[in-house]
Amino acid sequence: MTVATVSRKGWIVIPAEYRRKYHLRPGSQVRVVDYGGVLSIVPELPDPVREGAGMLKGKTSLVRSLLHERDKELEREQQ
Repeated sequence: MTVATVSRKGWIVIPAEYRRKYHLRPGSQVRVVDYGGVLSIVPELPDPVREGAGMLKGKTSLVRSLLHERDKELEREQQ
């Protein structure tokens, strides 16, 4: 565990090992998140949509499933 001191201006210094690990450079943005009594510093993702793409992949495509259900519904309506 690393201890940081808050300055009079409310600044803290992120230790070098974490800046390297999380690729934080001058100008990098981070979020400060309050998890009900626990403060977290979370690096801001440059492109959150691209970073999250593919995280929730399943066995079948949701689009294919919806199109299949739509086709079945159209068949029922035509009968």
